[in-house]
Amino acid sequence: RNCKGNPNCLVGIGEHIWLGEIDENSFHNIDDPNCERRKKNSFVGLTNLGATCYVNTFLQVWFLNLELRQALYLCPSTCSDYMMGDGIQEEKDYEPQTICEHLQYLFALLQNSNRRYIDPSGFVKALGLDTGQQQDAQEFSKLFMSLLEDTLSKQKNPDVRNIVQQQFCGEYAYVTVCNQCGRESKLLSKFYELELNIQGHKQLTDCISEFLKEEKLEGDNRYFCENCQSKQNATRKIRLLSLPCTLNLQLMRFVFDRQTGHKKKLNTYIGFSEILDMEPYVEHKGGSYVYELSAVLIHRGVSAYSGHYIAHVKDPQSGEWYKFNDEDIEKMEGKKLQLGIEEDLAEPSKSQTRKPKCGKGTHCSRNAYMLVYRLQTQEKPNTTVQVPAFLQELVDRDNSKFEEWCIEMAEMRKQSVDKGKAKHEEVKELYQRLPAGAEPYEFVSLEWLQKWLDESTPTKPIDNHACLCSHDKLHPDKISIMKRISEYAADIFYSRYGGGPRLTVKALCKECVVERCRVLRLKNQLNEDYKTVNNLLKATVKGNDGFWVGKSSLRSWRQLALEQLDEQDGDTDQSNGKMNGSTLNKGNVENLCVDGCELHHKIANTSF
Repeated sequence: RNCKGNPNCLVGIGEHIWLGEIDENSFHNIDDPNCERRKKNSFVGLTNLGATCYVNTFLQVWFLNLELRQALYLCPSTCSDYMMGDGIQEEKDYEPQTICEHLQYLFALLQNSNRRYIDPSGFVKALGLDTGQQQDAQEFSKLFMSLLEDTLSKQKNPDVRNIVQQQFCGEYAYVTVCNQCGRESKLLSKFYELELNIQGHKQLTDCISEFLKEEKLEGDNRYFCENCQSKQNATRKIRLLSLPCTLNLQLMRFVFDRQTGHKKKLNTYIGFSEILDMEPYVEHKGGSYVYELSAVLIHRGVSAYSGHYIAHVKDPQSGEWYKFNDEDIEKMEGKKLQLGIEEDLAEPSKSQTRKPKCGKGTHCSRNAYMLVYRLQTQEKPNTTVQVPAFLQELVDRDNSKFEEWCIEMAEMRKQSVDKGKAKHEEVKELYQRLPAGAEPYEFVSLEWLQKWLDESTPTKPIDNHACLCSHDKLHPDKISIMKRISEYAADIFYSRYGGGPRLTVKALCKECVVERCRVLRLKNQLNEDYKTVNNLLKATVKGNDGFWVGKSSLRSWRQLALEQLDEQDGDTDQSNGKMNGSTLNKGNVENLCVDGCELHHKIANTSF
């Protein structure tokens, strides 16, 4: 701790961080750029732009659908307008014009970028999404698939045009049977996902069974039979006619609460298996309806209006599971391979149910809101999804920018470390030579010395002007914020950092010291006079001797005199004895402090 007001104390001014050995990483605040580099055999993350984690999870799931990725790469692109001759226009940044082009470019970067994560802001902006507001993830999935299907429907290549239907589209029929005549009517409908109620259920298979359960139409809800030409009791149910390659199962965790008028989240556990046999649920038997789990989309949090979205997704090429959490991607293996399990953002309450035990190949989750299953096939997935040349050239350019940035950051780190090491050596050398001892000395401000020892700020030239009096010399009252250092150290400081004026042993202002002593003597005399007056006032006044004096004057004369001296003292600090507009009448102060009798008369006359 530095001794306050002692110009010779040079301890506790910030030197402790420089003495001894120092980790060179403390010389900079620049992270290693290689931390931003994609690791070998890992996936690329996506930046969360505020509240876009739900978008990032779907992008990663769609990216790992190899058939969808391949079809999007086959889409014609307006990138040819951006190309010039045999390459890319260096001075222009590529801006995708359509949703397909945005997805193409994002997928190409996710596949071959050197970055640990990429920025999806172009895609999000093209969709018109508010980055600060979390949208309904399930609704986003539906709307985007509809938009993508409509966009691709204009393509000439059937493999591109029909990719959404081939991958995600199934068909079911609403079948109504009249109880009176037995007439059966069907209403065919396509679906891209099955919305499953989870209330009252513990297993995924129970949710599917309820979705296909027969419903009775009776009473006010009777069915108008065209054959009977009247309303009749009937039954209605859903029959699955065909299933897609990728089966999306929406678990309806977010439901409307009639009591509050708001949505709420159902935090009940639902069990699901890694292998799902859908044959018992389809109308036409004998086909291939065995699915394997490929993704689990998760909402962390207890509220329907807030929380965080992540995804557990299976790599179709290696069969390994990964957790996609915006920029961070983690391989799930061993004890970490618990699909759909993520800690809640809020503190768990005592009333929450315990996680049920799950057997091998099955999982339980209270946060999973969407399960993605892929149709099992004997064929191995296509592992050669090649990025088109024009997209690869864009990725190469982005990788070149990234490498340039890495080199620039590494150079900045090196420069900071070199400066830090040089400063370390300088401080070790000079701090030992700072004390003046008996040798010639100079004054330097404590503030400048502290900034010199502060590693976070560059050292500026020495500025001693704030410590000068009106005579351009060292003000005696500023000694408390100055430090006395050796002339040797001062010479080095001024040669390296410049500034001034230099305050040598002769810098202390004699005139200001004399004035300060005079004021101090007057204050001491005032204390003596105060005691004298108090003793005189105790004496009883006989006859007509004495004067009438105002009580206020008797109580406050000393305070008035002190204020007058303090005012003079304050003005001396600013203008060295000169008042603003006039000169202090020293006789007034002196007359106040001559002796008790003179003071008594002066006060009495002033009061009257």
